[in-house]
Parts: sequence; structure tokens; C-alpha cells
Amino acid sequence: MDSFTTIYERAAKRKGGVDALEDLLPKAKTARSLVRVKDDRYLSEMTKCVFRSGFVWQIIERKWPGFEEAFDQFDVTTCSMLGDEAFETLVQNANIVRNGMKIRAVQQNAAFILSIRQSHGSFGKFLSQWPADDFVGLWQLMKKEGGRLGGQTGRFFLRFVGKDTPILSADVVTALMQQNVVDKPPTSQKALGAVQSAFNEWHAQSGRDYCTISRTLSCSVSS
Repeated sequence: MDSFTTIYERAAKRKGGVDALEDLLPKAKTARSLVRVKDDRYLSEMTKCVFRSGFVWQIIERKWPGFEEAFDQFDVTTCSMLGDEAFETLVQNANIVRNGMKIRAVQQNAAFILSIRQSHGSFGKFLSQWPADDFVGLWQLMKKEGGRLGGQTGRFFLRFVGKDTPILSADVVTALMQQNVVDKPPTSQKALGAVQSAFNEWHAQSGRDYCTISRTLSCSVSS
């Protein structure tokens, strides 16, 4: 497995130099910034990621004001108590995407956030305290406890709210395969553990955020 320095140099060469590469690299939010975000905004972003999955993202963006209104600005308590009558109203609401399973996921994710609030005070505090060197554990928790938050959906949510995490895009997986970390897209516990170990090693070498390492890997193989 190459050092992070070697991977970084390869990525910089592909992207036209260090400055050009640095302009592409994301940074994670600080723990304090994560705590400041209110729970309704976390539920809003969860919902946006769920509805974007397998759908045209631009349509979701255009309809988003309608989502905010339909779901009471994503008040967590209100959304967690979504009854049958409210559900039927939502699946007939032309201002949102009328996907019943994804609408139910809003209720599931509101309940998930409420359970976290009870144990940690807020969802932001929970995210701020979760160690970046166990991002796989966070992915698995979200898949188990949340609604439709497995796979890339949960990872995109974490990235968009600023929690430090890799994204296993096609280019990142290609880079991991080139580094002999995995031999195919990782889905098993063993393969995901290997991914975690590799990222932990590159983080120890560089001190860089995990999201930065992820994007660097992507840039090291993309044109």
C-alpha cells in the first residue's frame, strides 16, 4: 500500500498541481460546529439524501421548499408521530415526491434522532463525539437504526452535514483496489474493516481529515 504522500503527489499531478488539488479537497466541520446544528436540520438533510437516492437530484432541490412545508420544517417530534391520515395526505401532495416508502423513512429517521437525543442531548452532540477512526461503525449504526440510510445514502448525509467520513465512490473504490486494500467494492464486514484500517493508516501518516483522504484517493485515479 502506497503512503499518503505518494497518493497525494499522484493526485496533484493529475489535477494540475498542489493548489488545484487543494481547491478540490473538502474539510470536515469541527465538533463545535456539528453541535450547533439543530436536530430538525439533520432530519431535513437525511430526508433530502433519502429522496435523492435513485432520483434526479435537481428535481428534489426544486421541490425542497414543498418538502419543508409538508413536513412542518422537519420538526423531529412531529415527524416521529406521522399517523395514517397524515401519511395519506403526504402521498397525495404534489409539492413533494410521492414515494410512500421514503415518506415513511422520514418518520423512522425522526424516531432515530429522538432516541439519540435522549442518550446524547442532541444528534449534533452524538456526531461530534463519534470517533472518525470508526466511521464504518457509524455507517452500520445508521443503516441499522435509521430509515433507508444504508450504503451511499448515509455516507452522503454525513458528508453534507460536515461529519468526517469517506465516500466510497467508484473512483475511491478503484483507488482502494489499486492499493490492494480490497479486490472488489467492499460490502462485507471484513472488507469494510480493511478500508477502515487503510484510512486510519493514511490519517496517521498525514493528519488529514478522512474526507480529504477520500477525495485525494478519487483524484489519484480520475482524469
